[in-house]
Amino acid sequence: MTVDQVIFLGQKMLEVALIVGAPVLIITFLVGVVISVFQAATQIHEMTLTFIPKILAALVSIFIFGGWMFMKLVEYTKENFHYLLQMVR
Repeated sequence: MTVDQVIFLGQKMLEVALIVGAPVLIITFLVGVVISVFQAATQIHEMTLTFIPKILAALVSIFIFGGWMFMKLVEYTKENFHYLLQMVR
């Protein structure tokens, strides 16, 4: 395995990780911003007020995007096996 092949596999891995993780991260970020604005406006600084909505938003986003995320990971795994089989030949 050459250095170029390792770099290609690492780059592809990071791309897939970013694409798969983005929906959950973006949704929890937006919920966090909304909760922070709410806390700043009402001056309520309760710690559970920040964590519980973020956890619920993450669970809902995983429920909504979970099938798509799983399919992306399956496609990535198939591509890796195909690429590794080509390297062995």
